[in-house]
Amino acid sequence: MQAITIEQPVGVISDTHGLLRPEALRLLEGCGLILHLGDVGSRDEDAAILERLGDLAPLAAVRGNVDTAPWAEALPMGRDLVVNGWRLHLVHILAEFDPATPCDAVLHGHSHKPRNAWQEGRLLFNPGAAGKRRFRLPITLGKLWVDERGLRGAILHLPL
Repeated sequence: MQAITIEQPVGVISDTHGLLRPEALRLLEGCGLILHLGDVGSRDEDAAILERLGDLAPLAAVRGNVDTAPWAEALPMGRDLVVNGWRLHLVHILAEFDPATPCDAVLHGHSHKPRNAWQEGRLLFNPGAAGKRRFRLPITLGKLWVDERGLRGAILHLPL
């Protein structure tokens, strides 16, 4: 399990579906770590989204169900990180999370519906979708603060 120490917030983004909005990049500036929770995109050129995010801060990503291009095969389906002592589990589809996994937070995407809620002692955090709009759902991403004061999340609406 990878252990990371940072002083800045963690940027959390998901479901870009081939579109990395400039507004998302601005909101992620200053993050000490960026997490992409899958559905980066299905085209060869969508790998550039991860490269651009990695230019802002260290990046960890998982594969989503639309990440079918050859570059995406290197992405794991799930990933465990320890950030400032807090155990984070990353997965695209929440239904694929094993509740026996020891973690303080489950970070997931897929539904495009933002979530920032505690359930059975764990933070369930979905930053929503930052890419193409789906139905009438908002365009959002998230930030996590992980420090000695606790584990706290916020959903940020992109100023479009």
